[in-house]
Amino acid sequence: MLIPCPYCGPRDLAEYTYQGDATRARPDPATAGQAAWNAYVYERANPAGPHREHWQHAGGCRAHLVVTRDTVSHAVLAVAPARAGEPS
Repeated sequence: MLIPCPYCGPRDLAEYTYQGDATRARPDPATAGQAAWNAYVYERANPAGPHREHWQHAGGCRAHLVVTRDTVSHAVLAVAPARAGEPS
């Protein structure tokens, strides 16, 4: 699978490190109970179709990216830099 880095161009999957689901919202530490934290840490969806994920170009420019990937065909649909302060 090739992931097109916005800085380095298309690169092989071996250069990247998967960082997790980009659609999950972290619970608010001030108000969330133990059940909310357990769900955040342990429960994972297994969607079929387009899905947003965090990846790091660890073998290249080391940029953190949000990759939209079809989990059925593994086709990469979109890649964008993951910047602090922007919704993921």
